[in-house]
Amino acid sequence: MIRLTDVVKEYPNGTHALNGLSMEIQDGEFVFMVGPSGSGKSTVIKLLIGEIEPSQGRVMVNGFSLRNIKEWQIPHMRRTVGVIFQDFRLIEHKSVYDNMVFAMRAVGAGPKEIKKRIPYCLHLVGLESKSRRHPSELSGGEQQRVAIARALLNNPSTIIADEPTGNLDPARSLEIMRLLERINALGTTVLVVTHEKDLVNRFDKRVIMLEQGRVVSDGKGYYGRKI
Repeated sequence: MIRLTDVVKEYPNGTHALNGLSMEIQDGEFVFMVGPSGSGKSTVIKLLIGEIEPSQGRVMVNGFSLRNIKEWQIPHMRRTVGVIFQDFRLIEHKSVYDNMVFAMRAVGAGPKEIKKRIPYCLHLVGLESKSRRHPSELSGGEQQRVAIARALLNNPSTIIADEPTGNLDPARSLEIMRLLERINALGTTVLVVTHEKDLVNRFDKRVIMLEQGRVVSDGKGYYGRKI
């Protein structure tokens, strides 16, 4: 479960990114988070993956309190959260399979776990036949599916997708969202951060909208339920 309670985030340059933000996402939910540039979406993501700490308030992610998390706990917390980025972040000179191996070794996975998990995750995204291709040999949609498979490697309970369709055409964007729906149906919590209103409107999901570092609506539909 994700819970932010009265969270304030002020950066060293004086920017107030979050101003008493509170939100809660239950296990197994599929949620969109939307809002204009500067509304605090990127700051929320950084808080949820332990990249930054809140100035005030409490951030809980899958049982970990990120306000006072110990250094040794951070890798354990991050194994519960898979992150998908807009720019894919694939290593160009490595094959799809080796990109996956690199990600698993980075968190200390052993050879048996690697051999078992990678084919399964590639199968989930329909790319088992392209494991030896390099990123440059794949389409944008295929590269994003590799990024999704990589996010699933550690069997996380939560997936955070940061503008996962920002570099894709409408057809590929819809394909990626349908894939995230299937992953959610397997029991994984999915949080999609996006500015694509038309895409959000195609799905009957909960939508949390941010403005000026606060939640201003929360509910079904693009504008959700006003707070």
